[in-house]
Amino acid sequence: MSRTSRSRTAVGALVAAALLGTAGASVPAFAGSSAPSPARSGANGPAYDRVANFYGAYIDAVTEEGSGHLGSQLRTFYLTKDLRTRLAKWESREHADGVLRAQDVPRAWKVTAGDSGAGHTWSTVRLTWGSAQHPTYTYLTVQSDLATKKISDIKAKS
Repeated sequence: MSRTSRSRTAVGALVAAALLGTAGASVPAFAGSSAPSPARSGANGPAYDRVANFYGAYIDAVTEEGSGHLGSQLRTFYLTKDLRTRLAKWESREHADGVLRAQDVPRAWKVTAGDSGAGHTWSTVRLTWGSAQHPTYTYLTVQSDLATKKISDIKAKS
């Protein structure tokens, strides 16, 4: 092999490597965007996080047609037995969902941490109703046991 052919081979190899490197660098970027993919995470955090997890999952379950017994299973997991008993009585009397304190399902929710004391912590749950242009809100006070993080009371906030 002559010196010229070795040079051409070396140059060709460098060009090929550069092209592959450029192509490889551009592969992760989708549609010209370098923004990271959306992500969510979670941790076993404070009791109000559990309240938020419960309301998010519960609203999804009661909104979804054909979700079966998921709402009941979520209640069993997140709510104390005593609260489930009291909710059943309230629901029988009021003909409404005791967790939501309503006959309908809200379109959004927000949970805010509150005070703690005597082994309990309180959260405020804001339920959003109506259209985005004309929202209305109801507020619930949700009590959780600090030891178990289970929800032990739900009341309409006065």
